[in-house]
Amino acid sequence: MTFNLADLFEAAVDAFGDNEYLVADGKRRTYAEMEVRANRLAHHLAANGIGPGDHVGIYSVNSVEWVETAWAVFKLRAVWININYRYVKEELRYLFTNADLVALVHQAEFGPRVTELLPDLPELRHIITVDDGSDQPLPPGALPYEDALASGGPQRDFGPRSNDDQYILYTGGTTGMPKGVVWRHEDVFFALGGGVDPLTNTRVSGPEAMVEKGRAQGGAQIVFLPIAPLMHGATQWAVMGQSFTGNRIVLMGKFDPHEVWRLVETEKVNSVMITGDAMGKPLIEALDDPGASYDLTSLYAVVSSAALFSAPVKDEFFNHLPNIMITDAVGSSESGNNGMTIVGKGNTAMRSGPTVTALGNTVVFDDDLKPVIPGSGTIGKIARSGDVPLGYYNDPVKSAEVFINVDGTRYSMPGDFATIEEDGSITLLGRGSVCINSGGEKIFPEEVESAVRSHPDVLDAIVVGAVDERWGQRVTAIICPRAGRRPTLEEIQQHCREAIAGFKVPRQLHVVDAILRSPSGKPDYRWADDIVKGVPHETDSGGARTSTGS
Repeated sequence: MTFNLADLFEAAVDAFGDNEYLVADGKRRTYAEMEVRANRLAHHLAANGIGPGDHVGIYSVNSVEWVETAWAVFKLRAVWININYRYVKEELRYLFTNADLVALVHQAEFGPRVTELLPDLPELRHIITVDDGSDQPLPPGALPYEDALASGGPQRDFGPRSNDDQYILYTGGTTGMPKGVVWRHEDVFFALGGGVDPLTNTRVSGPEAMVEKGRAQGGAQIVFLPIAPLMHGATQWAVMGQSFTGNRIVLMGKFDPHEVWRLVETEKVNSVMITGDAMGKPLIEALDDPGASYDLTSLYAVVSSAALFSAPVKDEFFNHLPNIMITDAVGSSESGNNGMTIVGKGNTAMRSGPTVTALGNTVVFDDDLKPVIPGSGTIGKIARSGDVPLGYYNDPVKSAEVFINVDGTRYSMPGDFATIEEDGSITLLGRGSVCINSGGEKIFPEEVESAVRSHPDVLDAIVVGAVDERWGQRVTAIICPRAGRRPTLEEIQQHCREAIAGFKVPRQLHVVDAILRSPSGKPDYRWADDIVKGVPHETDSGGARTSTGS
């Protein structure tokens, strides 16, 4: 047995086969049932020419089929590719092409978009459609999911696997278009899959140790509800990490705060994972609803990652649930879990960002690639050595920028700014100087600027993030219109929706006489931030914001 992810899952199946494993949208699977169905799908894929190293896309909201597909792909030593279902046509075309997809498992709802893209995807040779009740027609040549499973055998008769098998996680990237982060199975297991104890920083001695961790719980399963979509790495690893120790996972298709609390009550959930205030605030508002009444006595932990979880929202959680434990986790697709902290009631105050205890070989480098001195106040970038990715798929240039060598040691340094406190803890300041983080989604201004500038009434534009109480930041466009023109925010939004995903569309608009740029033509983002902070804005009927500046 190796640290291969499929091997780790199969070891859990052998140890905990009768335990319930997954609950999603009313469907339930034990570990043994998941194993048989994943084996069937794996054999079907193999019979259709899918093998080691082939890339299989998963294009769906959270579902049992998502997870079954993931394990089936890994059993074959193939590679799953996570697809953001919010992407529009051009973004999807780029991802499908960049990822070299040869097979696709998709939710029926997205069938028309798949059909639209097929003429541009000559390498995509096999498509499987998951029925979701939407009654959408199947893409040409597609096979219903249950038919695919029925054609494959249930046996586990796959060949040996390797620690070097690959896992690829597509993320927002650093230029706006998605980037595929390529990991070895062994490295990503230790970086994200539970191979390192977050409290002691000790590594498990062997693959069998994960099963022993589960057995040490004395037959009691931890019930974990990660709310975010499986298309994001945090939820993928919440599912896989809990799988290796025999725990139970509850999934929901799309976020609904009242449904979260209903699931906590009915499924006796012990731990919920959220993305900061973007989910935290609606969850609190749901508990404040006069008609709401939930038995939440099973819940003892709330974990947040990927977005700001502010002190006031944490305080509200403690007001409603005084006995819970709150954990802030800091990391990235390119480095894994860099640090975490446990927050108690009365101890929610933050500096400029979460302050965490560093995990693994995590450091903060200054501009000269020297470790930041604790307590110096120097701002640097978080970097991690040891269990780090191989690079970005099909992007050697960006790989060379992010995966660097310092004094003979290889590091991943994706661009998270931070500083080191006197006690050695790390305070996270944010990703990059201009990246916008809205509800856990990384949004890069250059991509949005391109969409805004393509509007016929816009001469020039710059995009930044404005503070938003719920989402952390909201996308804000500053435009210089063409002479005699005055596009409205609604017109800009409608135009942008044709080019970029909805969560990237500007929610606030400022109109100025000219965009300030440097002599080289680069936009002045400090000037733009001052415009956003200093110019009064008005709120339109839809809750979006507009203003006029100079």
